[in-house]
Amino acid sequence: MLHSVKAVAVRWVAGGALALSCVVAQSDPVFSDTGYAADAYGAAEHYPLPERAHGKTQKQFVGYYTHFDQIYPAHTIAKAGTPSILKSSAGELTLDYPYDGRIRSIDSYLDRNPVTALLIARDDTILYEHYQYARKDSDRFMSQSMAKTLVGMLIGIAISEGTIHSIDDLADVYVPELAGTAYGETSIRDLLHMSSGVQFHEDSNPGDDRDKLGADLFAPNSVGAIEGVKRFNTRVRPPGTHFSYASIETEVLGLVLSHAAHMPVAQYASERIWKKMGMESDASWVHDPTGQDITFCCVSATLRDWARLGLMLAHDGEWNGKQIVPRDWIVQATTVSSPGSFLAPGRATPVFGYGYQVWILPGEHRMFALMGMDGQRIIVDPRSKLVLVQTAAWTSDHDPDMLEVFALWGALVAEYG
Repeated sequence: MLHSVKAVAVRWVAGGALALSCVVAQSDPVFSDTGYAADAYGAAEHYPLPERAHGKTQKQFVGYYTHFDQIYPAHTIAKAGTPSILKSSAGELTLDYPYDGRIRSIDSYLDRNPVTALLIARDDTILYEHYQYARKDSDRFMSQSMAKTLVGMLIGIAISEGTIHSIDDLADVYVPELAGTAYGETSIRDLLHMSSGVQFHEDSNPGDDRDKLGADLFAPNSVGAIEGVKRFNTRVRPPGTHFSYASIETEVLGLVLSHAAHMPVAQYASERIWKKMGMESDASWVHDPTGQDITFCCVSATLRDWARLGLMLAHDGEWNGKQIVPRDWIVQATTVSSPGSFLAPGRATPVFGYGYQVWILPGEHRMFALMGMDGQRIIVDPRSKLVLVQTAAWTSDHDPDMLEVFALWGALVAEYG
């Protein structure tokens, strides 16, 4: 999840942001061996990786986020033969925007924040592509909770194919091992909306319920997803009445999908999205000791393939002449039925709303975001076909609310939207 949804209510920076200048300078990807506080992030040690089942230090954050599938076992999300084309603009976008009482530039944003890579695209054209901390365009960047939106889109594909009959089916229709449990008796719709009513406390602090679930999924010889889900078996609210962010709900959706499709979720993602879209590189999805992909997080993909995913969503599910995800599903997933809904922006959280495993931005026209902890972001505007992709290595002591990227985004939309 994002680090702190509630604190972002200080203000909605995108709403009033004004683009002050937007011109072009150069077009090729830009690579840097350094970045914000590079020494603290392990530059001298060449950005080392942590060991499995050990906590990571700040010096290991960059390596952790770009080599996650070397630390934990993962299934491949296989690419197709020929990648779809992403054009390069005639020159590189430059952008100034107001934030924190000052006029900032996009380059100063990178100087002041632990961003491993940043890409901005419109329609099918890359406008800006920068890599920091010696990261390359061939590196795979881990998603954290951005993977949740991918799961939501795969559920939509499964519905369209009849693999899953209805989002009003209960989870135990597809996962009989969950029969008689609170999550087994929760509908797919309520899981998509994170409104099961099952008690699960997640606040991104050590020792929360997500940490307890993680121990059942990541530790060698641990019990795996099904047994991990069964541990949380107390419903404290009626389903479909209250939003409560809970990574376990996406884990249940992953169990539903893999059981219904009779294949790992990574394979389903490869066949239904990665190959059909013409992704340029294989991606990966980390799995638990039972072979179940850990679906609340843990997809690693190149920056440009994350951009392709965002651009497909900006085109309401269409890419390269193919409808990858049904358009009606995308619209339903990224739209709240009414301002009074418990899922609406300002009600689900002080700022954002929530759809089918995706964050909905406030404002007069539809915009949405994939968000993962420590700064992972894909922000999408279907009207202008603008997409911003950020991968990062935030630590809790650096701007934990991560507001500034939305100020940058607001200026971008004001100029192009």
